[in-house]
Amino acid sequence: EVQLVESGGGLVQPGGSLRLACAASGFPFGKFAMGWVRQAPGNGLEWVALVSRLGRHDYADFAQGRFIISRDNVEKRVYLLMNDLLIEDTAVYYCVAGGIHWGQGTQVTVSS
Repeated sequence: EVQLVESGGGLVQPGGSLRLACAASGFPFGKFAMGWVRQAPGNGLEWVALVSRLGRHDYADFAQGRFIISRDNVEKRVYLLMNDLLIEDTAVYYCVAGGIHWGQGTQVTVSS
């Protein structure tokens, strides 16, 4: 059974940081590109960042310079370090494997 379990969300003040984690199981993790997608209240899905099988990173414009995606192929985990958080970063963040497997999401709320 494929499982992607996110953790690390929560409430943070503007300018703060959070590190999201995603634990993967049930599929060949090292063969999949891994990414993060978010959905803000009332909005559609928005791609955040991607790390390829070989570790190449790509970021949405809003994430460039603030967010860092990384992966650990031994532990089968992917991370998203989010710095300088803005109120508009408030969303449910989903871990995605290969564009086809999704986690249940973790809530990130940026508020003073």
